[in-house]
Amino acid sequence: MRRYGWNFGLRSVNAPQPHQAGINAAVAARVEATIRPDVRALTAYAVSKAHGAIKLDAMENPYGLPEPVYAELAAVLARVPLNRYPDGSGDSAKQALRRSLGLADDVGLILGNGSDELLQIVTTSVCGSDAVVLAPDPSFVMYRLNALYAKARFVGVPLRADFTLDVSAMLTAIERERPSLVWIAYPNNPTGGLFPAAELERIIAAAPGLVVVDEAYYAFSDHSFLPRVRDYANLAVVRTVSKIGLAGLRLGYAVAHPAWIVEFDKVRPPYNVNALTQAALPVLLSHEAAFARQAHDIRAERARLAGALTRTQGVVTFPTHTNFVLARVPDADGWFAGLRAAGILVKNLHRTHPLLAQCLRITVGTAAENDRLLAAVSSLS
Repeated sequence: MRRYGWNFGLRSVNAPQPHQAGINAAVAARVEATIRPDVRALTAYAVSKAHGAIKLDAMENPYGLPEPVYAELAAVLARVPLNRYPDGSGDSAKQALRRSLGLADDVGLILGNGSDELLQIVTTSVCGSDAVVLAPDPSFVMYRLNALYAKARFVGVPLRADFTLDVSAMLTAIERERPSLVWIAYPNNPTGGLFPAAELERIIAAAPGLVVVDEAYYAFSDHSFLPRVRDYANLAVVRTVSKIGLAGLRLGYAVAHPAWIVEFDKVRPPYNVNALTQAALPVLLSHEAAFARQAHDIRAERARLAGALTRTQGVVTFPTHTNFVLARVPDADGWFAGLRAAGILVKNLHRTHPLLAQCLRITVGTAAENDRLLAAVSSLS
């Protein structure tokens, strides 16, 4: 007798279906007639499968949690009532974040299913079909995609050839376009650079709408606009815990004047942060020192990795304040394939943007992983 299952009397989806060719054609025609043409023209965001390879393509922290933290976490998660919806506002997680960040009560805070959801929430809240979204270019691809989803117009302002911010061009574009929303990745992804704070201040002062500073890599930089959100009427800061070592938790947060957060909260889906994440966060944030040590180790390995790559013939690296190194190599496609054959995944950025020609983005791994990478690189150069 079958006691457990999820069939609920439904016909198996794997069973042969009659007239399948006709159904497939009908579905294709209906999709083409129904889905927006600009969405059909897109390619889904690709996530590579590691399959046992050294994964240096997703800017993850390579270190696991200390064993005592796992045990503490397991005890807490075992008591989570999974039959109930999570706290809709995430109050306990917010309180833990406020303690960790030293946020005053008069600073607004909202949680997201990763910072990706918050980027979408902010864009949806601010933008209509007549809006302009503006950002340096190249930068995080989701700024452009979320603008497309909202039917807003995206304006990318090219970085200089060395990936520094062309603040004059940014200010000119702001004056010309009057954007509803400006995104600044601080530090920038995929280039790794940290734009001067004074240049961001000029952009915030000039922007007629909202400026969001995306600090996904704050743990690897000594600079932040988080303490300054109450200094400006049009500033929000978005962060994620993914890069510090909690990518699987899928938690992001945005900080701004409470008036902005009230509006974002109207767009936030109910129960968007699951109960396990909400229960885990206070436990994990109580071990901040462990994550700080890991960030310190990543910074040290970043310097070693960048130095070794720079000394490799034909390779140019760019200043980075993140947990990855951007390198221009003689043959990005060839190197990408060669590293993959050696069991190492990196991100090939060649052809994604003219300024990124022949560039690979390499996440900083453990010392042993970086040694494997450098050994493979020596066989390619």
